Amino acid sequence: MSHENPDSPTLVIGTRGSELALVQATTTEALLGRTFPELTLIRNIIKTTGDRRTDVALSDVAKAEGIFDKGVFIKELEQALDSGDIDIAVHSLKDLPTVLDARFSLAAVLERAPVRDAFVSRHPGGLDALPPGARIGTSSVRRARQIEWLRPDLTVVDLRGNVPTRLRKLAEEDVYDAILLAEAGLVRLGYLPASAATPDETITGIPDLHVQRLEESVFYPAAGQGAIGLEIRAGDVPNRVRAEAIGHRPTWLRITAEREFLRLLDAGCHTPVGVFSSLAGDELHLQARVFPDAGGAPQTGAASGPSHDPLALAQQLFQSLS
Repeated sequence: MSHENPDSPTLVIGTRGSELALVQATTTEALLGRTFPELTLIRNIIKTTGDRRTDVALSDVAKAEGIFDKGVFIKELEQALDSGDIDIAVHSLKDLPTVLDARFSLAAVLERAPVRDAFVSRHPGGLDALPPGARIGTSSVRRARQIEWLRPDLTVVDLRGNVPTRLRKLAEEDVYDAILLAEAGLVRLGYLPASAATPDETITGIPDLHVQRLEESVFYPAAGQGAIGLEIRAGDVPNRVRAEAIGHRPTWLRITAEREFLRLLDAGCHTPVGVFSSLAGDELHLQARVFPDAGGAPQTGAASGPSHDPLALAQQLFQSLS
């Protein structure tokens, strides 16, 4: 994707090549193009470790590749930032590690999509309607642990692949009875409308698959879920200004609190933590559910306070865990 003008400044957007990543890159490019019409925008599609290694469970990819300090979906994008091959990396924010290398910076986030998890099943009735022993597909430790806690009679089975691949596996293969996906991805890809039109929703184009949007207070989402993050080189002031110009402040306040809570927990992308936030006027509300590594019931916590100090609220949430 390129707007050619030899006299204009050039900005190279880096993205993964999945359908969802490309939709997110297109959204970013549209906002940049409207805000900075003088820019020439170029897209650089980069294959990441997480895209390449679909042979092992997602939680094992980092171990298999020896990239313990990196998110498996961002390592190559950060290498491209570092080398100057791209100027802004577009991420699903929940893929971005809580603490970034000092060479990089999260400059902005776009307006957030829905944050809920979506339960997609071959049968209507949602999670409660599944019979004992039914198989749930997910690659997320957080989703797996919450399912095992809410419905210990179900079986969790590893599921890899992008969103269309996962839906196709559920529809066509006799391996899964249901799968869990982010509502944001299903909406962005056109599989679901922005809000539920009927109580018994189905996947657009795959009417045999039924969807239940799981309320945040029942099934806690990941920190940053539904948000698109824009990562830059730490000292790149011009592109920080550009990223911030298209950023969404209410989303920034929420994700700052959520990510700081993860940092206080010393939790990474694969730690089973659910945390969600809501803004009511100038009041920010946070709730969290943290599953111990050894198994068992989660710790829970909640905090509320002025939205202008999300770091203090994250500290309050951390201290409230019990």
